[in-house]
Amino acid sequence: MASQYYQEMQESFKNNNKSREFPAHTAKVHSVAWSCDGRRVASGSFDKTASVFVLEKDRLVKENNYRGHSDSVDQLCWHPTNPDLFVTASGDKTIRIWDVRTTKCIATVNTKGENINICWSPDGQTIAVGNKDDVVTFIDAKTHRSKAEEQFKFEVNEISWNNDNDMFFLTNGGGCINILSYPELKSIQSINAHPSNCICIKFDPTGKYFATGSTDALVSLWDVEELVCVRCFSRLDWPARTLSFSHDGKMLASASEDHFIDIAEVETGEKLWEVQCDSPTFTVAWHPKRPLLAYACDDKEGKYDSNREVGTVKLFGLPNDS
Repeated sequence: MASQYYQEMQESFKNNNKSREFPAHTAKVHSVAWSCDGRRVASGSFDKTASVFVLEKDRLVKENNYRGHSDSVDQLCWHPTNPDLFVTASGDKTIRIWDVRTTKCIATVNTKGENINICWSPDGQTIAVGNKDDVVTFIDAKTHRSKAEEQFKFEVNEISWNNDNDMFFLTNGGGCINILSYPELKSIQSINAHPSNCICIKFDPTGKYFATGSTDALVSLWDVEELVCVRCFSRLDWPARTLSFSHDGKMLASASEDHFIDIAEVETGEKLWEVQCDSPTFTVAWHPKRPLLAYACDDKEGKYDSNREVGTVKLFGLPNDS
């Protein structure tokens, strides 16, 4: 028997399953993220820039393009409680903090290697950045100075604090989830989560679960307290490379090189919806208050005849009649 939530969301998506694309960059988009108030979405691209859009009724209106990095912007994230600040991680061995009110870079922090992962602590005080050499640097968000640095002996993929800010999680190339105490950074536990490379990790907004995605094409859901796997989502055929929980924690979007984004009901694992894509999806992000999903895909094949697709940010969940 389908849950009431399932029926409500099915009904909602039947009337609101339109996707729209908005030109953002001149090359592929690696990362999209919403500000905490849901007013803006930012994107980072291979073209070395970040773009910020404002969400108006049923569309994204480009507000600004942020230049300064000299290499690809691989990941970005917003301050957890200040909707005006976001940070970008780049292959140019820097991270940059930007303020949408002044449209300026308010800090450039030099790091040791080519940065690929970044996250902001839930209390807003620390930014963690991971590089290609498996070094994670913890930067004070106020002074912009490095507080700690850890070199890991394994391939570090994605990094994240738990919602309580007292543990730090890393997914690794051996299929494990490594958990450190924070701020001590002492190893608490290593969980064998997947038989192959564990790529991405996301915590749900309610703090009950986190999800991991792997090259085995599985997405697994974990109980934060018990650190046990509650269920697996197995509708993808390709490595799960990006995940996002909806604002109420009840839906999980996951995407890969499959030409669709899977939207699952967290509590049952049932498929709620499937967003069709023309190409692999690099990044997905649910709006912090509404069932709207921002995402970005690889450039279409045959990109030489259709430049329209290059570097777009897409939005799913718009009214069919919009």
